[in-house]
Amino acid sequence: MSESQFWDDVDDYFTAHLAPEDEALRAALRDSEAAGLPSIAITAPQGKLLQLLAQIQGARSILELGTLGGYSTIWLARALPADGRLVSLEYSPRNAEVANRNIARAGLDKVVEVRVGAALESLPRLADEHPPPFDLVFIDADKANNPSYVEWAVKLTGPGSLIVVDNVVRGGRVADPDNPAPDVVGTRTALELIGRHPRLSATAIQTVGTKGYDGFALARVLP
Repeated sequence: MSESQFWDDVDDYFTAHLAPEDEALRAALRDSEAAGLPSIAITAPQGKLLQLLAQIQGARSILELGTLGGYSTIWLARALPADGRLVSLEYSPRNAEVANRNIARAGLDKVVEVRVGAALESLPRLADEHPPPFDLVFIDADKANNPSYVEWAVKLTGPGSLIVVDNVVRGGRVADPDNPAPDVVGTRTALELIGRHPRLSATAIQTVGTKGYDGFALARVLP
């Protein structure tokens, strides 16, 4: 058995016993695939981790960068109270259309707002609304812009808020300072920004599983 098959099997075991998907989550993945969206959604164990982090935070407001088909959005929104708020930014109108259907089917359309457009245009408009600090920010959009996304996340959060940056390992390429790929450069720059930022305390975790070899960074906002 190959190493990747072991990873898949373990993820399946974790999903079955610790992060079972209900019909709304399964349908979100099915409809996303049927609509031709890229198969890059987080896994069920990763979704459950995000949900647990939001619950540990006691989150009432969440900001997500990168909606895709709404699978991660559903996991996160289910951690919110009935009067909570999740704002998800999605570049593609097609992705947003699929996500909104999936979110509504999960009964979360009163909690979740999907905003369409480039995140670096949506974020200043969101800031102009002067929302209360977001308790959790999940960054899972185009990796080249990760440094700017982190800077905006700090602006839109407060002390004690949590920032999660997904896909920071890039299959191990993140450790190569000579790799010129925009996703690697953006991720390295974001991690180095986080590491020296006076208001962030952070770490990063390497993971394996159905999504292959990758990982995520966690940053807590300091006073």
